[in-house]
Amino acid sequence: MIAEALVPDLSSSSRPCHEFLDPNEGIDLSRIERAVREILLAIGEDPDRDGLIDTPKRVAKSYRELFQGLQEDPGRHLRRTFTQDHDQAIILRDIEFCSLCEHHLLPFIGKAHVAYIPARGKVVGLSKLARTIDVFARRPQVQERMTDQIADAIVKHVDPRGVAVVVEASHFCMKMRGVNKHCGSMQTFALRGAYKTDRSLGSQIINLMCNSRR
Repeated sequence: MIAEALVPDLSSSSRPCHEFLDPNEGIDLSRIERAVREILLAIGEDPDRDGLIDTPKRVAKSYRELFQGLQEDPGRHLRRTFTQDHDQAIILRDIEFCSLCEHHLLPFIGKAHVAYIPARGKVVGLSKLARTIDVFARRPQVQERMTDQIADAIVKHVDPRGVAVVVEASHFCMKMRGVNKHCGSMQTFALRGAYKTDRSLGSQIINLMCNSRR
């Protein structure tokens, strides 16, 4: 029997990660403001005109939020485990996230799906898994690394028998520039423990995570 949780909208069910942080820690807002002003000048804009005069300050504040994961340890969430007599797969699907690719600082947006098999009855709260995904999403990222980081953090702090992570995302560096293709999306996978050593088990869980819908 597989315990499954569908999370279509996290906004009403859990607090965002930045509520656990000092929002000013490690972020030099003044330096960001100066850099944004220089960018505006470099593209031929007037940073002192009405619509742009406060833009450097707004961008600095938005970067503080978008990159807050750099200041946060995912273990803060995943170390909060509890004991439950359950030894079958637990799946959390459709966890929405937004990140910025480190190559162009343009968004990639999508959903993450996480599955793990508890060991010794050690389970973690569903909201903690969602917050862990935000920790890694809110950094300059590439999707492949983010997928691995989520899986490795769960292995490190929860120590389950197996972990599977699937990330599906659309990349605005592909939609807004370059090839300008609007229909493409990318899938990445990370398998650990039993899901990696047992190919049949790994294929089964990937199929459940990606293709099965209530």
